[in-house]
Amino acid sequence: MTIIPAIDIINGKCVRLTKGDYAQQKIYNENPVEVAKQFADAGLQRVHIVDLDGAKAGKIVNLGVLESIAAVTNLIIDFGGGIKNINDVSNVFSAGASIATIGSLAVKHPEIVEEWLMEFGADKFLIGADVLEEKIKISGWLEDGGIDIFTFIGKMIGLGAHNIFCTDISKDGVMAGPSVDLYKKIIEQHPEINLIASGGVTTINDVVELKAIGCSGAIIGKAIYEGNITLQQLLSIN
Repeated sequence: MTIIPAIDIINGKCVRLTKGDYAQQKIYNENPVEVAKQFADAGLQRVHIVDLDGAKAGKIVNLGVLESIAAVTNLIIDFGGGIKNINDVSNVFSAGASIATIGSLAVKHPEIVEEWLMEFGADKFLIGADVLEEKIKISGWLEDGGIDIFTFIGKMIGLGAHNIFCTDISKDGVMAGPSVDLYKKIIEQHPEINLIASGGVTTINDVVELKAIGCSGAIIGKAIYEGNITLQQLLSIN
């Protein structure tokens, strides 16, 4: 199981939101590069970087932060937020990301994602599925995506994608445990994908449970920053 700490960026700072609400943000570090170095120095292999400014603006804003993190660590970086066209994808890879994270675009324009999968390869993309009551939400979780999670994943598999992370919006940032039952249902219906859990991880036991049900990874943010889970505990799962 791959442990993936999250770095969410607003105004160049490492923050966490509650349920995706920009009005409910807490700054954890003024310098995301320092945070990434801490993860790398501890022995973690990967990091999930979200350009929240970019997600809101509809264009990449914090590419410089990505470049800086890539320059001082050997972390495998997946980066998302504001990726809208093939030039954005190329720029993200050139800046040091190994994987581009695609969310709303995959719902709105799956044909574009299919082109990118063919151009760069499926392993270069992580498809994000944000869910509320099993329905996909898009555009910063403000709009209904018009499709349920199971149908959406089936569609992505049909396009050639196999790396997917799912965030239960109701669980994100509230430290109440992950949506284990939802992930079980997804894995039962689509056992061929690499499913990464996101949102709600609160204790190391949550991570153990996600591994036990077959999740290939877990994205963890607030639980690390609040000290509920130590980096040493996470390494024991790897």
